[in-house]
Amino acid sequence: MPPLVVETPRSLNDFVGREIAVTDWFTVTQERIRQFAEVTEDRQWIHVDRERAQKESPYGTTIAHGFLTLSLVSHFMKQAIEIRSGVRMGVNYGLNRVRFPSAVRADSQIRARVTLQSVKELPDSSEAVFVISVEGRDSEKPHCVAEWIVRYYQ
Repeated sequence: MPPLVVETPRSLNDFVGREIAVTDWFTVTQERIRQFAEVTEDRQWIHVDRERAQKESPYGTTIAHGFLTLSLVSHFMKQAIEIRSGVRMGVNYGLNRVRFPSAVRADSQIRARVTLQSVKELPDSSEAVFVISVEGRDSEKPHCVAEWIVRYYQ
């Protein structure tokens, strides 16, 4: 699905309550998981030790960190929406709620479904809340569901 293209942040109001994008599939490789483990100092065996994970993990392989999955939301949003003008900068303002209903196995593919929940006009910005559901090609349950707040400063 191509990105939603709007002229200005105020144009987002027309899309409140609607799914605005389904992104392309993205492969979460073991190498990416290893790199994330190094950057975050989270080298727990369920993420980095394939042999042990095959033997002891209920997933049968290593899994991505929940925070790695969450961090990919900004990558997916670049595919989901384009605001042509009226934005000096977009800022990650935070999250209202995040859940990780299922694990992302190493070397699996994920994508995001993006719904615009709300838009609020502020004196110097527009604040949009997106519900992002990260799903897996081979998973019945989503891997991550998050309400993400983005402020678009004019």
